[in-house]
Amino acid sequence: MRTVNEVSKLTGVSVRTLHYYDEIDLLKPSATTESGYRLYDDIALERLQHIMLFRELKFSLKDIKQILYASDFDRNRALEQQIELLTLKKEHIENLITFARGIKLMGVKNMSFDAFDTKKLDEYAAQAKASWGKTEAYKEYEEKTKDRTAKQMNEVAVKMMVLFEEFGQMLHLEPECEEVQNQVKMLQDYITEHFYTCTNEILSSLGKMYAGGGSMTENIDKAGGEGTAEFVTKAIEIYCRR
Repeated sequence: MRTVNEVSKLTGVSVRTLHYYDEIDLLKPSATTESGYRLYDDIALERLQHIMLFRELKFSLKDIKQILYASDFDRNRALEQQIELLTLKKEHIENLITFARGIKLMGVKNMSFDAFDTKKLDEYAAQAKASWGKTEAYKEYEEKTKDRTAKQMNEVAVKMMVLFEEFGQMLHLEPECEEVQNQVKMLQDYITEHFYTCTNEILSSLGKMYAGGGSMTENIDKAGGEGTAEFVTKAIEIYCRR
């Protein structure tokens, strides 16, 4: 866990900005101390990385929040979009540099303004935003969490990790057995109660994310032991097929 000051020094994001992200529910601290100090874990820092990349690409905070809270959010797909947008931005800047060098060497003789054209970049950015549409699940999540304090948000997250810890205690069982499948149902019901209606389709997407690598997989394995994330994913696959 890192304090808000440590996160600020590490990332260059001001403490004031981090406080604001908390206020608008864009980046909630992972926990708070008894004295009220904000603490951030690796999951929160990964989320901050996504926020910083999208901000670098001139996405509004509203658009970023919509993307990160989308029920089908996929970190790998988001990174692919960010890489493509950054590549397009790089090409645009290189065109401007070439244009400026041409003026320096030859003066303003060529009246072409093609180097200033951002149509390709703007179109891709619009497509990226549209692909994370404001789903009903997102709207439901907004409604259910709008009055929660940071402490309550943290309590919900902790209790959810307890479910993964319980999955870890079942690693000796087959993922299709009744006990494990009942645990999947408990996970689905918990998400529905505290976040948004977790249909089998949404649960299936979440299951793929759990074993997809990154901090989410690491934290699930940390809670339940190595291999828990993969085990949960297999159990969810079986559950959703039935």
